[in-house]
Amino acid sequence: MTKKTRRRYSDEFKTEAINMVRGEGHPISEVARRLDIDRSLLDRWCRQRRDRDDGVTDDPPDERDAEIKKLREEVRKLRTEKDILKKATAFFAKESS
Repeated sequence: MTKKTRRRYSDEFKTEAINMVRGEGHPISEVARRLDIDRSLLDRWCRQRRDRDDGVTDDPPDERDAEIKKLREEVRKLRTEKDILKKATAFFAKESS
Protein backbone atom coordinates (compact mmCIF):
# COMPACT_ATOMS: atom_id res chain seq x y z
CA MET A 1 0.00 0.00 0.00
CA THR A 2 1.50 3.33 -1.04
CA LYS A 3 1.18 6.38 1.10
CA LYS A 4 -0.37 9.39 -0.63
CA THR A 5 1.26 12.71 0.00
CA ARG A 6 -0.93 15.72 0.42
CA ARG A 7 -0.40 18.38 -2.20
CA ARG A 8 0.14 21.90 -0.93
CA TYR A 9 -0.98 24.94 -2.87
CA SER A 10 0.48 28.41 -2.58
CA ASP A 11 -1.67 31.41 -1.75
CA GLU A 12 -0.95 32.77 -5.23
CA PHE A 13 -2.25 29.58 -6.84
CA LYS A 14 -5.42 29.71 -4.74
CA THR A 15 -5.96 33.38 -5.57
CA GLU A 16 -5.55 32.77 -9.29
CA ALA A 17 -7.97 29.83 -9.16
CA ILE A 18 -10.55 31.89 -7.26
CA ASN A 19 -10.13 34.78 -9.70
CA MET A 20 -10.79 32.44 -12.61
CA VAL A 21 -14.12 31.50 -10.99
CA ARG A 22 -15.21 34.80 -9.47
CA GLY A 23 -13.49 37.34 -11.69
CA GLU A 24 -13.65 35.70 -15.08
CA GLY A 25 -16.89 33.82 -14.50
CA HIS A 26 -15.70 30.33 -15.41
CA PRO A 27 -17.60 27.42 -13.82
CA ILE A 28 -15.94 25.86 -10.78
CA SER A 29 -15.91 22.40 -12.35
CA GLU A 30 -14.17 23.69 -15.49
CA VAL A 31 -11.49 25.57 -13.54
CA ALA A 32 -10.91 22.59 -11.26
CA ARG A 33 -10.51 20.28 -14.25
CA ARG A 34 -8.06 22.70 -15.94
CA LEU A 35 -5.97 23.02 -12.78
CA ASP A 36 -6.19 19.29 -11.95
CA ILE A 37 -7.66 19.85 -8.49
CA ASP A 38 -10.80 18.51 -6.87
CA ARG A 39 -13.93 20.60 -7.50
CA SER A 40 -14.88 20.52 -3.81
CA LEU A 41 -11.47 21.93 -2.85
CA LEU A 42 -11.88 24.87 -5.20
CA ASP A 43 -15.43 25.38 -3.98
CA ARG A 44 -14.15 25.49 -0.37
CA TRP A 45 -11.49 28.06 -1.31
CA CYS A 46 -14.13 30.24 -2.96
CA ARG A 47 -16.46 30.00 0.06
CA GLN A 48 -13.65 30.83 2.48
CA ARG A 49 -12.66 33.87 0.42
CA ARG A 50 -16.29 35.02 0.18
CA ASP A 51 -16.75 34.61 3.92
CA ARG A 52 -13.56 36.53 4.62
CA ASP A 53 -14.61 39.29 2.22
CA ASP A 54 -18.06 39.44 3.84
CA GLY A 55 -16.54 39.81 7.29
CA VAL A 56 -17.63 36.43 8.59
CA THR A 57 -15.39 35.31 11.40
CA ASP A 58 -13.67 32.00 11.65
CA ASP A 59 -14.72 31.61 15.29
CA PRO A 60 -16.13 28.21 16.11
CA PRO A 61 -19.92 28.19 16.57
CA ASP A 62 -19.60 27.53 20.31
CA GLU A 63 -17.55 30.68 20.83
CA ARG A 64 -19.98 32.76 18.75
CA ASP A 65 -22.96 31.35 20.64
CA ALA A 66 -21.31 32.12 23.98
CA GLU A 67 -20.51 35.66 22.82
CA ILE A 68 -24.08 36.20 21.61
CA LYS A 69 -25.47 34.91 24.91
CA LYS A 70 -23.16 37.22 26.87
CA LEU A 71 -24.12 40.23 24.75
CA ARG A 72 -27.84 39.52 25.06
CA GLU A 73 -27.49 39.32 28.84
CA GLU A 74 -25.64 42.65 28.83
CA VAL A 75 -28.39 44.25 26.70
CA ARG A 76 -31.03 42.93 29.12
CA LYS A 77 -29.12 44.41 32.08
CA LEU A 78 -28.71 47.79 30.38
CA ARG A 79 -32.40 47.97 29.51
CA THR A 80 -33.29 47.24 33.13
CA GLU A 81 -30.92 49.96 34.33
CA LYS A 82 -32.37 52.41 31.80
CA ASP A 83 -35.91 51.69 32.99
CA ILE A 84 -34.87 52.22 36.63
CA LEU A 85 -33.23 55.54 35.76
CA LYS A 86 -36.34 56.68 33.87
CA LYS A 87 -38.53 55.92 36.88
CA ALA A 88 -36.11 57.66 39.24
CA THR A 89 -36.02 60.72 37.01
CA ALA A 90 -39.80 60.87 36.91
CA PHE A 91 -40.00 60.45 40.70
CA PHE A 92 -37.49 63.23 41.45
CA ALA A 93 -39.08 65.52 38.85
CA LYS A 94 -42.41 65.09 40.67
CA GLU A 95 -40.80 65.73 44.07
CA SER A 96 -39.21 69.01 43.01
CA SER A 97 -42.46 70.42 41.64
